[in-house]
Amino acid sequence: MLELFKSILRKPYYFFFSKHEAELNYWRACYRKEGNTLDNSFYKPLMLAIAQEKNEDFAYDKVVADFGCGPRGTLSWLRGARQKIGIDVLVQEYQECFPDLLSTHNMTYVACSETRIPLPDESVDILFTINALDHVQNLKIMCHELLRILKPQALLIGSFNLNEAPRKTEPQCLTESLLRNTLFRDLKIISWRVSQVPKQGYRFQPFLDNDLTPPEGKVATLWAKATKSLPQNS
Repeated sequence: MLELFKSILRKPYYFFFSKHEAELNYWRACYRKEGNTLDNSFYKPLMLAIAQEKNEDFAYDKVVADFGCGPRGTLSWLRGARQKIGIDVLVQEYQECFPDLLSTHNMTYVACSETRIPLPDESVDILFTINALDHVQNLKIMCHELLRILKPQALLIGSFNLNEAPRKTEPQCLTESLLRNTLFRDLKIISWRVSQVPKQGYRFQPFLDNDLTPPEGKVATLWAKATKSLPQNS
């Protein structure tokens, strides 16, 4: 009965909040649920698996960024990087809500907008993005921004929710075809793997178990690694 009541209230509840307010409320709920903290221990094995690397040596002396980082400290595990940058539209709100937590992450947090990432052209060597691109309002503009900040031969490494119905906090319905024709259109793809989403349990477990048998056209996760080509006149 309680679950039925929650399901009835869910849509009206989100109706009264903006997209960003709903996203921040999600993180506040996670913080309370996890005992006034936000666990980030799972990011190291997950990000290394997507990058197809055994350890963090590949990022040594590199500028590494994470787009749509949230407040968990997604790059805290990374050692030896020249700079670690978390990019998110809610950075100011995270700093107000979780100041003690963010100060422990050894990361530089940068607030972007829905149309601009305030980093110079060709300034990032490795760009992670974990299930964040479906959150953006304008897919074309933000794909351009992500490509703009990548150095030539930089790596883009990420996971992307596929075939999920749009909702307030995730207005984009991403498909493999759409991603190939936007974010990855001018990148050289190194790895392109798709896994199913389990009905229960850890969303990423099939990928970590190397179960890459996605249900055709159904909800799935794409795991991709690509590199930005050198300019043609180089």
